[in-house]
Amino acid sequence: MAAERQITLIGAGLAGALLARLLALRGWQVEVYEKRGDPRIAGYQGGRSINLALAERGRHPLRLADADEAVMAQAVMMRGRMVHPLHGEVNLQRYGRDDSEVIWSVHRGELNITLLDLAEQAGARLYFNRRLDHVDFERRIARFVDDRDQRSFDVPFRALIGSDGAGSTLRGAIGKVLDLGERVDFLDHGYKELEIPPTPDGGFRMEPNALHIWPRGNYMCIALPNDEKTFTVTLFMPNLGGATVQNPGFDTIRTSQQARAFFERDFPDTLPLIPELERDWARNPASTLATLHLERWHLDRRALVIGDAAHAMVPFHGQGMNCAFEDCAALAAHLDAHADLADAFAAFEAERKPNARAIQQMALENYLEMRDRVDDADYRLQRELELHLQQRHPGVFVPHYAMVSFMRVPYSVALARSEIQHGILVRATRGKESLDQVDWTAVDADVAAHLTPLADVP
Repeated sequence: MAAERQITLIGAGLAGALLARLLALRGWQVEVYEKRGDPRIAGYQGGRSINLALAERGRHPLRLADADEAVMAQAVMMRGRMVHPLHGEVNLQRYGRDDSEVIWSVHRGELNITLLDLAEQAGARLYFNRRLDHVDFERRIARFVDDRDQRSFDVPFRALIGSDGAGSTLRGAIGKVLDLGERVDFLDHGYKELEIPPTPDGGFRMEPNALHIWPRGNYMCIALPNDEKTFTVTLFMPNLGGATVQNPGFDTIRTSQQARAFFERDFPDTLPLIPELERDWARNPASTLATLHLERWHLDRRALVIGDAAHAMVPFHGQGMNCAFEDCAALAAHLDAHADLADAFAAFEAERKPNARAIQQMALENYLEMRDRVDDADYRLQRELELHLQQRHPGVFVPHYAMVSFMRVPYSVALARSEIQHGILVRATRGKESLDQVDWTAVDADVAAHLTPLADVP
């Protein structure tokens, strides 16, 4: 029986660590192999955005793993988007109705370390400095290499699960024996990270309980708070700019001096907040953004990919981690429900693939909204109407953001209903300047004709 409940995970990032704990708590023998060093010893070396947005659908798997309390001790509440227009007043656009509907900023490195500790406490065995080099699926032997001294280790396995991110080595190994139908769509925009440090007395330099956005049409800055009183600032911008300064790109802003001039023109209120702008610009490279699509996620009962390894997405809905955590909970449930790993993997893929595709689409759409729409009068009127319809039709008209971030309805359901609701909002506000002009009888009839009550996942 023990041999039947053995799983080998590739990658000890967020999804790998959480899945390791979930399975270990269920009595599985779990081994986790990670190519980097132990971040609890060497320090976090993720090389990616240092803070993330945690939503309800991400917290639910943490509760299942008895990890929510430890994680939330590090989290900073974000009530909504604090919009910084180039001209005009800064304004807060709440995510939900009140402080019961918020999201949370969490530090990637601290979260990873917390989940690794909890996985180990549950009985998972963690091996660091073990890069997956080769997989013999016929003999079920995985070869790992320690890049510090090039030693290799042959490890027998029953099944491999790849939680090793967008550049998944296991996905590449599976792809050598099975066509996964892999396609990567690169966005023509990239990102660069900067930092707002604490004040001299150790406080936040601006409102901490919000996700700050500086929308500028074809590009934007955002800033998320960290529990050490810093903000991580991310500039999203085209990789290739135009011929004029009004169309900047990472290729047109090559030096720290050009970066300062750019920020002086387009983000002037950030300059007092980012004292090391030139240093950060020179030190932090611009990174690419892409969406990964796979037609197949598993190789019979021998291997499976989850999280970013199966469905990497752009970060504009803050759902990459939340979606990966949902993967962990769903996979654990399917492993409980199916004696045959092939059946469990197939059922997991069938459940999660349409939902991953839905949130990938919504993440791309949210980029346009964040960089260009949040400061438009028609968008603000539609958002105002959305909240009113939520009150007029409780449980029937549920705002898009609420479905994605405050509920656990499948992403595919949230996408389908959001498209219907957007049509209702557009029809009701077309040619209007305020809610006083809305034909409430017509809009109520529109809601009744197109929407049925929505039940959340228990």
